[in-house]
Amino acid sequence: MAVMRVNPNRMELLRLRQQLNVARRGHKLLKDKRDELMRQFLAIVKKNKALRDEVEELLTVYNQAMILARAVMPEQVIESALYAGHDNFYVQMKTKNVMSVTVPEFSLPATGDLKKAAKNTNTEQQSNGVDQDKSQQKTLLPYGLSGVSGELDQAILALQQALPAMIELANIEKTTQLLANEISKTRRRVNSLEHRMIPDLEDTIRSITMKMEENERANTTRLMKVKDMILEKEILERRQRNEKLEYQTNNQ
Repeated sequence: MAVMRVNPNRMELLRLRQQLNVARRGHKLLKDKRDELMRQFLAIVKKNKALRDEVEELLTVYNQAMILARAVMPEQVIESALYAGHDNFYVQMKTKNVMSVTVPEFSLPATGDLKKAAKNTNTEQQSNGVDQDKSQQKTLLPYGLSGVSGELDQAILALQQALPAMIELANIEKTTQLLANEISKTRRRVNSLEHRMIPDLEDTIRSITMKMEENERANTTRLMKVKDMILEKEILERRQRNEKLEYQTNNQ
């Protein structure tokens, strides 16, 4: 620990004590913030793992369906169907505050309806067959239904179902990254206060207090010496007066 170079006087001592009180309050607040950030970080990481498993499962369904589609359809037909027509893709973005950390929040318009519709369509296709439900897929599939196999429909619907979860996963992973950075910065500040600033202030206050006490003792010693010198001078002067009076009395 290092003692700061300051003048050892009462004004500096008062200033350093006030600074130490502020540092201790800041240290407590930062520790509370760090603990709360860690709690939220662990909760988000747990949610992130569950959502990642869900996304991987949905993408596995998409890949399997696309492999089957490529097996029964020429590549040119698949590309023509996918590029034939599609709606514009919009993503809404907002921001939210998590323990003084601003994190982005992306979402799809009517994400819940889209996901629900995709699930309903998949369920109906499994129970009734793909060909019976193509009329209900017009709002979900970006291409015409003629000349297209049901496997491609299944792949596109699986991808559409995975898209909201992928957006949510991106939100969570970005939030996790920002919270991790904030936790790292907060931990560095806590360690700096705990292991450097507060001990330095305490050592400096202790050093100033010791110097002031030493100066106080030195001043007391000087005052006592001055008092002794004055008393000795008074005694000497009184003795000289007495001797003078005695001499005058003897001469008379």
